[in-house]
Amino acid sequence: MHTKWDESGEWYAGCVGEKGHYYHQAVILPAVTRLLNLKQKRSLLDLGCGQGVLARSVPASIEYWGVDGSELLLKEAKKLTKREQCHFVCADATAQLPIEKRDFDCACFILSLQNMENLQGAIATASQHLKTGGELLLVLNHPCFRIPRQSQWGIDSASKLQYRRMNRYMSPEKIPIQTSPGKGERSTTTWSYHAPISLYAQALLKAECLIVTIEEWISDRKSEGAKARMEDRARKEFPLFLTFLAKKCGRG
Repeated sequence: MHTKWDESGEWYAGCVGEKGHYYHQAVILPAVTRLLNLKQKRSLLDLGCGQGVLARSVPASIEYWGVDGSELLLKEAKKLTKREQCHFVCADATAQLPIEKRDFDCACFILSLQNMENLQGAIATASQHLKTGGELLLVLNHPCFRIPRQSQWGIDSASKLQYRRMNRYMSPEKIPIQTSPGKGERSTTTWSYHAPISLYAQALLKAECLIVTIEEWISDRKSEGAKARMEDRARKEFPLFLTFLAKKCGRG
Protein backbone atom coordinates (compact mmCIF):
# COMPACT_ATOMS: atom_id res chain seq x y z
CA MET A 1 0.00 0.00 0.00
CA HIS A 2 1.90 3.06 -1.27
CA THR A 3 0.92 6.49 -0.01
CA LYS A 4 2.26 10.05 -0.16
CA TRP A 5 3.57 9.45 3.34
CA ASP A 6 5.93 6.81 1.96
CA GLU A 7 7.49 9.51 -0.23
CA SER A 8 7.75 11.86 2.76
CA GLY A 9 8.52 9.19 5.33
CA GLU A 10 12.24 9.88 5.76
CA TRP A 11 11.59 13.60 6.24
CA TYR A 12 8.78 12.93 8.74
CA ALA A 13 10.76 10.32 10.67
CA GLY A 14 13.61 12.80 10.95
CA CYS A 15 11.28 15.50 12.29
CA VAL A 16 9.61 13.29 14.87
CA GLY A 17 12.36 10.85 15.83
CA GLU A 18 12.10 7.94 18.21
CA LYS A 19 10.57 9.78 21.18
CA GLY A 20 8.54 12.37 19.28
CA HIS A 21 9.22 16.04 18.68
CA TYR A 22 9.41 18.57 21.53
CA TYR A 23 5.64 19.01 21.88
CA HIS A 24 5.06 15.24 21.84
CA GLN A 25 7.30 14.94 24.87
CA ALA A 26 6.46 18.13 26.76
CA VAL A 27 2.72 18.48 26.10
CA ILE A 28 0.97 15.75 24.11
CA LEU A 29 2.10 12.38 25.50
CA PRO A 30 1.73 13.33 29.19
CA ALA A 31 -1.74 14.74 28.52
CA VAL A 32 -2.83 11.69 26.48
CA THR A 33 -1.74 9.40 29.32
CA ARG A 34 -3.70 11.53 31.79
CA LEU A 35 -6.89 11.93 29.74
CA LEU A 36 -7.13 8.26 28.77
CA ASN A 37 -5.98 7.10 32.21
CA LEU A 38 -3.78 4.59 30.41
CA LYS A 39 -2.57 2.88 33.57
CA GLN A 40 -6.11 1.52 33.93
CA LYS A 41 -6.60 0.48 30.28
CA ARG A 42 -6.00 -2.94 28.72
CA SER A 43 -6.11 -2.16 24.98
CA LEU A 44 -5.48 0.80 22.69
CA LEU A 45 -6.02 1.40 18.96
CA ASP A 46 -3.73 4.12 17.55
CA LEU A 47 -4.95 5.34 14.14
CA GLY A 48 -2.39 7.11 11.99
CA CYS A 49 0.36 5.86 14.29
CA GLY A 50 3.28 6.88 12.06
CA GLN A 51 6.53 5.49 13.41
CA GLY A 52 4.93 4.46 16.71
CA VAL A 53 5.78 7.29 19.10
CA LEU A 54 2.74 6.53 21.25
CA ALA A 55 3.49 2.78 21.25
CA ARG A 56 6.74 3.46 23.05
CA SER A 57 5.16 5.63 25.74
CA VAL A 58 2.14 3.58 26.88
CA PRO A 59 2.31 1.08 29.77
CA ALA A 60 3.76 -2.31 28.80
CA SER A 61 0.60 -4.02 30.05
CA ILE A 62 -1.54 -2.50 27.29
CA GLU A 63 -2.37 -4.45 24.14
CA TYR A 64 -1.41 -1.90 21.51
CA TRP A 65 -2.47 -1.85 17.84
CA GLY A 66 -1.07 0.82 15.54
CA VAL A 67 -2.56 1.47 12.10
CA ASP A 68 -0.99 3.54 9.34
CA GLY A 69 -1.17 3.69 5.56
CA SER A 70 2.58 4.10 5.09
CA GLU A 71 4.65 0.95 4.90
CA LEU A 72 7.82 3.00 5.29
CA LEU A 73 6.69 4.58 8.57
CA LEU A 74 5.49 1.22 9.92
CA LYS A 75 8.84 -0.33 9.07
CA GLU A 76 10.44 2.37 11.20
CA ALA A 77 7.87 1.78 13.96
CA LYS A 78 8.67 -1.94 14.09
CA LYS A 79 12.40 -1.25 14.18
CA LEU A 80 12.14 1.25 17.04
CA THR A 81 9.48 -0.43 19.18
CA LYS A 82 10.65 -3.29 21.40
CA ARG A 83 7.72 -4.42 23.51
CA GLU A 84 5.26 -7.28 23.83
CA GLN A 85 1.55 -7.05 22.97
CA CYS A 86 2.37 -4.64 20.16
CA HIS A 87 0.94 -4.96 16.64
CA PHE A 88 1.35 -2.71 13.60
CA VAL A 89 -1.02 -2.93 10.62
CA CYS A 90 -0.74 -1.23 7.23
CA ALA A 91 -4.26 -0.15 6.32
CA ASP A 92 -6.47 2.80 5.44
CA ALA A 93 -7.75 4.14 8.76
CA THR A 94 -10.85 5.56 7.06
CA ALA A 95 -12.07 2.17 5.84
CA GLN A 96 -12.67 -1.32 7.21
CA LEU A 97 -9.60 -2.52 9.10
CA PRO A 98 -8.14 -6.04 8.97
CA ILE A 99 -8.44 -6.22 12.76
CA GLU A 100 -11.01 -8.56 14.29
CA LYS A 101 -10.96 -7.00 17.75
CA ARG A 102 -14.10 -4.89 18.33
CA ASP A 103 -13.77 -4.20 22.05
CA PHE A 104 -10.83 -1.83 22.46
CA ASP A 105 -10.87 0.15 25.69
CA CYS A 106 -9.72 3.26 23.84
CA ALA A 107 -8.72 4.59 20.43
CA CYS A 108 -6.94 7.74 19.39
CA PHE A 109 -5.80 9.99 16.56
CA ILE A 110 -2.65 11.81 17.68
CA LEU A 111 -2.05 14.64 15.18
CA SER A 112 -3.09 12.28 12.37
CA LEU A 113 -6.78 12.94 11.69
CA GLN A 114 -6.08 16.20 9.84
CA ASN A 115 -4.04 14.21 7.31
CA MET A 116 -7.07 12.04 6.45
CA GLU A 117 -9.48 13.34 3.84
CA ASN A 118 -12.45 11.27 5.01
CA LEU A 119 -13.02 12.68 8.50
CA GLN A 120 -16.33 10.89 9.03
CA GLY A 121 -14.97 7.57 7.79
CA ALA A 122 -11.97 7.74 10.11
CA ILE A 123 -14.05 8.44 13.21
CA ALA A 124 -16.59 5.78 12.23
CA THR A 125 -13.77 3.22 11.87
CA ALA A 126 -12.49 4.04 15.35
CA SER A 127 -15.98 3.72 16.82
CA GLN A 128 -16.54 0.33 15.17
CA HIS A 129 -13.54 -1.08 17.05
CA LEU A 130 -14.44 0.35 20.46
CA LYS A 131 -16.43 -1.42 23.13
CA THR A 132 -19.54 0.33 24.43
CA GLY A 133 -18.23 2.87 26.91
CA GLY A 134 -14.82 2.88 25.21
CA GLU A 135 -13.06 6.21 24.81
CA LEU A 136 -12.00 8.01 21.63
CA LEU A 137 -9.38 10.77 21.79
CA LEU A 138 -8.75 13.29 18.99
CA VAL A 139 -5.62 15.44 19.26
CA LEU A 140 -5.62 18.13 16.57
CA ASN A 141 -3.55 21.07 15.53
CA HIS A 142 -6.01 23.70 16.68
CA PRO A 143 -8.50 24.21 13.81
CA CYS A 144 -9.19 27.80 14.88
CA PHE A 145 -5.64 29.07 15.07
CA ARG A 146 -3.33 26.74 13.14
CA ILE A 147 -4.63 26.40 9.58
CA PRO A 148 -1.78 25.92 7.09
CA ARG A 149 -1.52 28.88 4.68
CA GLN A 150 -4.55 30.53 6.30
CA SER A 151 -3.14 31.64 9.65
CA GLN A 152 -0.01 33.47 10.71
CA TRP A 153 1.50 35.61 13.46
CA GLY A 154 1.49 39.40 13.26
CA ILE A 155 2.74 42.19 15.52
CA ASP A 156 0.81 45.34 16.45
CA SER A 157 3.70 47.66 17.22
CA ALA A 158 1.50 50.43 18.62
CA SER A 159 -0.11 48.11 21.19
CA LYS A 160 3.02 46.00 21.63
CA LEU A 161 0.97 42.86 21.06
CA GLN A 162 1.52 39.73 19.01
CA TYR A 163 -1.70 38.58 17.40
CA ARG A 164 -2.94 35.68 15.29
CA ARG A 165 -4.32 36.51 11.86
CA MET A 166 -6.94 34.15 10.39
CA ASN A 167 -7.83 34.41 6.71
CA ARG A 168 -10.63 31.82 6.77
CA TYR A 169 -12.08 29.18 9.09
CA MET A 170 -15.56 27.82 8.31
CA SER A 171 -14.79 26.40 4.86
CA PRO A 172 -13.36 22.85 4.76
CA GLU A 173 -10.16 22.90 2.77
CA LYS A 174 -7.53 20.58 1.28
CA ILE A 175 -4.13 22.21 1.75
CA PRO A 176 -0.83 21.05 0.17
CA ILE A 177 2.15 20.80 2.52
CA GLN A 178 5.67 20.86 1.09
CA THR A 179 8.21 18.75 2.98
CA SER A 180 11.84 19.85 3.48
CA PRO A 181 11.13 23.47 2.49
CA GLY A 182 14.27 25.49 1.88
CA LYS A 183 16.68 22.74 2.97
CA GLY A 184 17.99 21.76 -0.44
CA GLU A 185 16.44 18.31 -0.12
CA ARG A 186 14.03 16.72 -2.59
CA SER A 187 10.63 18.12 -1.69
CA THR A 188 7.40 16.12 -1.77
CA THR A 189 3.80 17.09 -1.11
CA THR A 190 1.50 15.79 1.61
CA TRP A 191 -1.98 17.10 2.39
CA SER A 192 -3.65 18.68 5.39
CA TYR A 193 -7.45 18.73 5.61
CA HIS A 194 -9.00 21.61 7.51
CA ALA A 195 -12.48 21.40 9.03
CA PRO A 196 -14.25 23.68 11.53
CA ILE A 197 -14.82 22.38 15.05
CA SER A 198 -18.53 21.81 14.39
CA LEU A 199 -17.75 19.13 11.77
CA TYR A 200 -15.65 17.17 14.27
CA ALA A 201 -18.49 17.31 16.80
CA GLN A 202 -21.02 16.18 14.17
CA ALA A 203 -18.77 13.31 13.05
CA LEU A 204 -18.39 12.08 16.63
CA LEU A 205 -22.15 12.19 17.23
CA LYS A 206 -22.86 10.33 13.97
CA ALA A 207 -20.41 7.62 15.10
CA GLU A 208 -22.29 7.27 18.42
CA CYS A 209 -19.52 8.96 20.39
CA LEU A 210 -20.57 11.62 22.88
CA ILE A 211 -18.06 14.31 23.84
CA VAL A 212 -16.97 14.03 27.47
CA THR A 213 -14.51 16.92 27.57
CA ILE A 214 -12.62 19.36 25.37
CA GLU A 215 -9.17 20.66 26.23
CA GLU A 216 -6.95 23.26 24.56
CA TRP A 217 -3.20 22.87 25.10
CA ILE A 218 -0.78 25.77 24.96
CA SER A 219 2.96 25.89 24.38
CA ASP A 220 5.14 25.76 27.49
CA ARG A 221 8.09 27.46 25.83
CA LYS A 222 9.46 30.81 27.06
CA SER A 223 10.99 33.57 24.97
CA GLU A 224 14.00 35.74 25.66
CA GLY A 225 14.88 39.20 24.47
CA ALA A 226 12.97 42.39 23.74
CA LYS A 227 9.82 40.66 22.43
CA ALA A 228 9.64 38.01 25.15
CA ARG A 229 6.71 39.54 27.02
CA MET A 230 4.42 39.81 23.99
CA GLU A 231 5.43 36.37 22.67
CA ASP A 232 4.85 34.66 26.01
CA ARG A 233 1.46 36.36 26.34
CA ALA A 234 0.45 35.24 22.85
CA ARG A 235 1.44 31.62 23.61
CA LYS A 236 -0.94 31.61 26.57
CA GLU A 237 -3.80 33.09 24.55
CA PHE A 238 -3.57 31.03 21.33
CA PRO A 239 -3.44 27.26 22.00
CA LEU A 240 -1.49 24.92 19.76
CA PHE A 241 -3.72 21.87 20.12
CA LEU A 242 -7.42 21.08 20.48
CA THR A 243 -8.45 17.78 22.06
CA PHE A 244 -11.79 15.97 22.13
CA LEU A 245 -12.36 13.08 24.52
CA ALA A 246 -15.52 11.16 23.60
CA LYS A 247 -17.18 7.99 24.83
CA LYS A 248 -18.91 5.42 22.62
CA CYS A 249 -22.56 4.94 23.47
CA GLY A 250 -24.59 2.01 22.18
CA ARG A 251 -27.79 2.54 20.23
CA GLY A 252 -30.76 3.03 22.37
